[in-house]
Amino acid sequence: MAEYQNLFTQVQAVGPANLGVPLGAGHGPRTGTDLPQVHLFGRIGMPQVGPVYLGSLGVASLIFGIAAFNIIGFNMLAQVNWDIVQFIRQLFWLSLEPPPPEYGLSLPPLNQGGWWLMAGGFLTVSILLWWLRMYTRARALGMGTHVAWAFAAAIWLFLVLGFIRPVLMGSWSEAVPFGIFPHLDWTAAFSIRYGNLFYNPFHALSIAFLYGATLLFAMHGATILAVSRFGGERELEQIADRGTASERAALFWRWTMGFNATTESIHRWAWWFAVLCPLAGGIGILLTGTVVDNWYLWAMKHGVAPPYPPVFPPSVDPATLLQGVK
Repeated sequence: MAEYQNLFTQVQAVGPANLGVPLGAGHGPRTGTDLPQVHLFGRIGMPQVGPVYLGSLGVASLIFGIAAFNIIGFNMLAQVNWDIVQFIRQLFWLSLEPPPPEYGLSLPPLNQGGWWLMAGGFLTVSILLWWLRMYTRARALGMGTHVAWAFAAAIWLFLVLGFIRPVLMGSWSEAVPFGIFPHLDWTAAFSIRYGNLFYNPFHALSIAFLYGATLLFAMHGATILAVSRFGGERELEQIADRGTASERAALFWRWTMGFNATTESIHRWAWWFAVLCPLAGGIGILLTGTVVDNWYLWAMKHGVAPPYPPVFPPSVDPATLLQGVK
């Protein structure tokens, strides 16, 4: 007898397209009944494709997002003299840079960072509109808004890097460039400039939550897959009528971990770990340069890091070397 569908089996439950629960007043009727069902999609999830709801917020978000994407893309294309082949070859190294420091928070010329400022503004509006779309869709379905607030945690880090910290530092030049390798180079230079970001305790917390969320999601996913032969992936049924899948999963966790989470609490654990990753990371970035100028010296002062051995010259704050220099 074939086991119920999971990641490893070939069984797919295929039936009439599901348009979802009816919505209340103020929502237009859903259209279309012959939605495609793709077998390959069913290998990794449900085979039904759509329907996708955009609405006015979704359409506006896409308009602003496409505008930002085009500004970034055409600026990169101009950097290779409009050569499509070179654009593809050098794509990972191309970037749209923020304004140089002399412009501060003023509006620079387009080719001196103005395009970056415009793209960043459009992209920010697009992301915020998409957040509103997620929030309103959840409320329309009578759901909790947990997904929207998880997305807001990522938006917090995005705003810290590109808007809040540059404003506090008084210069758009403190922001991150648009580009793949250039943004990685910015991260390395940022760490070196402020005395090694690894000594930033909020960076350490962020990484701990990142690894912790990854581990929790992997362990929960693996546990449910391991009991899917007993119907463990039908978690709502397991909550209402405790079956052998939940009992075996709980017993396994007690045997191996010493305690067991419930089918609800494991999702709360994973949600909090994942959300606290960008929240803590954003706090660490926000404090860098505004409150702490050198994280290694800060760590030595507070007993987090040992000083260099006496065979080396004493550590000097690089900021003190600039005193009297004009």
